[in-house]
Amino acid sequence: MTDTPWEPPLAGTEAEHLVGALDRLRATLRWKADGLDAEGLSARVGASELTIGTLLRHLAVVEDHIFSVRLSGDPWDGDPHWGFGPTDATPEQHYAIWDAAVERSRARLAAALANGGLDQAAHLSDGQGNHVSLRRLVCDLVEEYGRHTGHADLLREAVDGRVGEDPPPGWRPVS
Repeated sequence: MTDTPWEPPLAGTEAEHLVGALDRLRATLRWKADGLDAEGLSARVGASELTIGTLLRHLAVVEDHIFSVRLSGDPWDGDPHWGFGPTDATPEQHYAIWDAAVERSRARLAAALANGGLDQAAHLSDGQGNHVSLRRLVCDLVEEYGRHTGHADLLREAVDGRVGEDPPPGWRPVS
């Protein structure tokens, strides 16, 4: 196993590069969130209500929504606050919620790629019969992670000074 399994391939297919970019952002966010106690997960910067804990919950909800409702049309019974509502989750629960959502998403995405590739039409449409492609859903999730990984950079630096673009070689989640 490589010391940096989150790195996209140097040369690969379009799907391998998109999934690789997504996994790199997932790993970076998880590294920014890793090893924090309840106080660290709930730390805020300035007037913003964002915390690393809410980012973990929010991105777990988004992962599930994109690869169930938007991709397949599954009914939605998820969090109506998109992970931003109040919670009494423990640090272990925050990490477990996000980790489980990512594993579900990886499995759903791998199955969809195997059954039609990036060009396949997803369930989500504009209401006029024009459906988004799986490619668009993956790009949307990459964009969502890009935005929130930037937030996590600022939050983690405020908590304990951790900075950096990617996890260091050999890093694995502690919590």
